[in-house]
Amino acid sequence: AMAPVYTVAFLRRFDSGSAASPARTGMSGSSCVNVFVRTRPTASFAQELIEFSPDGKTISLRARRDSRKAVVNNQQCDWTFRLDGILHNASQDEVYAAAARSVVLGALDGYNGTVMCFGQTGAGKTYTMTGATESYRQRGIIPRALQEVFQEVERRADHAVTVRLSFLEIYNETLQDLLSPGTGGSLAVVDEGGGGVHVRGLSVHLTHTEEEALDLLFEGEMNRTIAAHSLNRSSSRSHCILTVHIESRSRTLSDAKYVTSKLNLVDLAGSERLGKTGSEGLVLREATYINKSLSFLEQAVLALADRRRDHVPFRQSKLTHTLKDSLGGNCNTVLVANIYGEAAQIEETLSTLRFAGRMKCVRTDPAVNEHVDPVLQVKRLEKEIQLLRQELSIHDTLANRRGVSYEALTETHVAEIRRQVRQYLEGAADEIQIVNVRQIQEVFAQFKLILQQQEQQLEARLRQRFTLQERRRSAQGSASARRDPVEEQVGEVDGCGFGVGIAPSPHRAKPRRSNKEESSPVRREAPGSPVPGKDGERGSLSHLKPLKVSLKELQSQEPEPPGLEEPDAQSPPPDQPGSPDSPPPPAEAFEQFKAEQGSEINRILKENKAILVQRHRRLQELSDAVNQAKADIDRAAAALRGWRDSRQGQGEFV
Repeated sequence: AMAPVYTVAFLRRFDSGSAASPARTGMSGSSCVNVFVRTRPTASFAQELIEFSPDGKTISLRARRDSRKAVVNNQQCDWTFRLDGILHNASQDEVYAAAARSVVLGALDGYNGTVMCFGQTGAGKTYTMTGATESYRQRGIIPRALQEVFQEVERRADHAVTVRLSFLEIYNETLQDLLSPGTGGSLAVVDEGGGGVHVRGLSVHLTHTEEEALDLLFEGEMNRTIAAHSLNRSSSRSHCILTVHIESRSRTLSDAKYVTSKLNLVDLAGSERLGKTGSEGLVLREATYINKSLSFLEQAVLALADRRRDHVPFRQSKLTHTLKDSLGGNCNTVLVANIYGEAAQIEETLSTLRFAGRMKCVRTDPAVNEHVDPVLQVKRLEKEIQLLRQELSIHDTLANRRGVSYEALTETHVAEIRRQVRQYLEGAADEIQIVNVRQIQEVFAQFKLILQQQEQQLEARLRQRFTLQERRRSAQGSASARRDPVEEQVGEVDGCGFGVGIAPSPHRAKPRRSNKEESSPVRREAPGSPVPGKDGERGSLSHLKPLKVSLKELQSQEPEPPGLEEPDAQSPPPDQPGSPDSPPPPAEAFEQFKAEQGSEINRILKENKAILVQRHRRLQELSDAVNQAKADIDRAAAALRGWRDSRQGQGEFV
């Protein structure tokens, strides 16, 4: 019987075909991640459990049934995975040609690229990415990629290519710069515009030759953290990302465009089963961080593979956040899944293949990273402007138009245009002489300026007119309020005070004082202040000058210290009306306002006050009810706790 297909149905939801994706060098648009499987060479390869199809793209896996299960055992034992290629017993050169070469060449054309290795510890990830130092032929993907980049730079003589390198290590969720040790505390992953990310504070080194790049690679490898356990004597205890920053400018074309790209070469730490590795102490702590970050990586891949999900948890770990643009972003991504083909490692092999199948469903959107150099763009535009001016000069010469200038207008030209516009508006001129576009723009600007000035003048005139009218009304109201019969006043009104004038000589009364008043110190009152007399007698006002102060000033004057003798003035009798300009008391004026102009406001205020009182009363009732209910709940809770304690003491609850 044929083995059941594990991922084909899942893959068809995201990809209409099952064939491998073509090389994407120079291609843009949505495409799937290319996934390859590489087996570690071993003498005890489990051929009865792992089978490869003749086309070299399908791998079938069988697992033994667990004998500890019951008689009815529905445990799945067969799986089939359809990938882009299977590299079984392949050399380093074959692995690079199949998995990484197209991505490296695409990076030189402006496409971002990522090549990463995933698998269990001891499956050959570091060997695939870096290689071994025993033989030159055992070089890994990273040295071969650096060689390919610099060889291609030499071939492309018509382009000026700049290559820079950075080497990042993620150790126990801490970012470390392998090319500048000791700066890990200042590194941080920062999001860029367009969905990209970069590591702030990471050193980037300019390289001119392959030898310089390899020296930086070996320096970073020496700073990596490694340890030994039962499955690997040199196990990587961190994730490492070597990034090649490429910038390419054309030497022949005069345009200001240039392309940039990032080539991420990722060596992931291997997942570990602590029961098999026997890790302890620091190695155990490192394994915990490694497994945790790889779990978050798989969660991000699952979210990217499911199109119904809008949120992808990239920020769960430093690894997923750093690889944000490599997973489902603007990037050509290739995954090499390393497996250990022995029977004892079949569970880890199945886990790696499941991750590879999920990664196959992730879609990326690679595009050329094209930029415009602002300096070259300005130079190109200046040259184009100069050519256009020369062309206009030739056109004016052929049209017999002399003296036409296309430079910026001077102050003299602006003043001349202003004069012509004013003459046109006043009717003194029938047209305005215009010879270029700059003059047209200036004419419209002058029209706009004149319109704004007219609006401001009109607004000022209207404001002044209404202000004068208000002043006339106010003056008329004050004059009518001051107009009273002269017969009822004391003395001759001088027109400068508040109805208190100078009494004629025949009508001036002489002050009379009692013995008590003569013996007591005389208090100086303010001019015009009423002084109570005796038996309704009036005080003399013959010594007062005409009042030219306001009522507020009169009220604000304080009495002077005693000792100065002044004749006492007597207030007018109660039956005589007061001054027409004196306002009523505040309380009386407020009651009058409420009865006349403010009657409607007073009614609304009373209604709102009644509603507010009613609602306040209702709030008090509700508060009392809530407090009573809370007290009942507290009593019930206390009774329940007492009942539960008594029952527990009897041994009913454990």
